[in-house]
Amino acid sequence: MVNTLLSGVSTALSAHLFELFDVARVHEVKAGGVLFAAGDVGDGCYRLDKGLLKVMVTSTAGEERIVAILGPGAIVGELAMIDRMPRSASVVALRDSVLRFISREAYEKRVLALPETKQALLEILAFRLRQADEELAAATFLSVKARVARALLEVAEFLGKPSGPQCVVLDEKISHADLAAMAGVARENASRVLSEWRRRNLVLTGTSPYYILNDITELEREFKEAS
Repeated sequence: MVNTLLSGVSTALSAHLFELFDVARVHEVKAGGVLFAAGDVGDGCYRLDKGLLKVMVTSTAGEERIVAILGPGAIVGELAMIDRMPRSASVVALRDSVLRFISREAYEKRVLALPETKQALLEILAFRLRQADEELAAATFLSVKARVARALLEVAEFLGKPSGPQCVVLDEKISHADLAAMAGVARENASRVLSEWRRRNLVLTGTSPYYILNDITELEREFKEAS
């Protein structure tokens, strides 16, 4: 779920995209701010230089699902560059973020000069489709406990700070609702799983939305055994 530096794209192709964005306009979003919302006009795409973003979709009933967390180097909104359709998801800043924006017009001019640029963007789309397949499989076959464990482990890999041999501190503000949305489960079910893990001293939470994972190995075992 966590995307970092142009994941899934070859070094040679990613260089073409970096050259394109190096001369792009800088765009800043404060923590909690919306980069764009589902349904907005897809007039270009962004490269995240600094910060952290979450990509969300919302059902007709108003339920939210976090489908990805994006770190520095990630390309955001690339689908609209290909299909010219409105944004398919909303993107919100988890931290103060700095991005570079390239318009579709500028991108298409670049493609005429360097067709490899389009291939790089297509590889990113292919990688995202594979991620979507993994998310679908997780939602279909994993138990609630396994999905919550998977979400915590993925966040820990990207945002966690070691605090001992097996202990990881997540000092990012990830609420129960966000964690449930990442896992694709009801908030009540996520809270139930976390309560069990708190009783076992596996995961600690306080009044603030921070987590301390006391035993990563045991949490991984929970994921595998519940899968």
